[in-house]
Amino acid sequence: MMNPPYLPKRPGRFLEDFAAGDRYEHWPGRTVTEADNIQFSLMTMNRHPLHCDAAYASTTEFGRPLVNSGLTLAIVLGMTVDDVSLNAVANLGWKDIELCAPVFPGDTIYARSEVLSVRESKSRPGQGIVTTRTEAFKADGTVFLRFVRSCLVPERAQAEAPSAAGFQDRQK
Repeated sequence: MMNPPYLPKRPGRFLEDFAAGDRYEHWPGRTVTEADNIQFSLMTMNRHPLHCDAAYASTTEFGRPLVNSGLTLAIVLGMTVDDVSLNAVANLGWKDIELCAPVFPGDTIYARSEVLSVRESKSRPGQGIVTTRTEAFKADGTVFLRFVRSCLVPERAQAEAPSAAGFQDRQK
């Protein structure tokens, strides 16, 4: 899809901008709040009291509420978008998700990614698959999450070419 003339140049990386071994430090970090944790847990129907009941959490080995791991995964995935998938056509999957350490309300989290592989799609000309490994860590350096992700990314020429639908819309 072509950018309308009033928009600035399209940001983000295209398939040819990636190479195996590239590394990205995702910034800024994000401080996870108690409200984030409770809202996400209840919104996603995760009623485990370790996430939303401080009295209960105080009786566990952690002594306080834990941040829902679904929330930390979502935040870290969001941190990677500008560097990895801003122009992606689709996420293809996540694998090898490892939860390495707890995250608590008030922790500030950061992430970094490494490109593991880049290849052209066998079934979608002008697009390819970018696979990255992301590692997330707290401000004190403790790694708490790792995952591998693959996404379908277009080549720049395909992304900037006018589409048939776009052409028809301009004719109306």
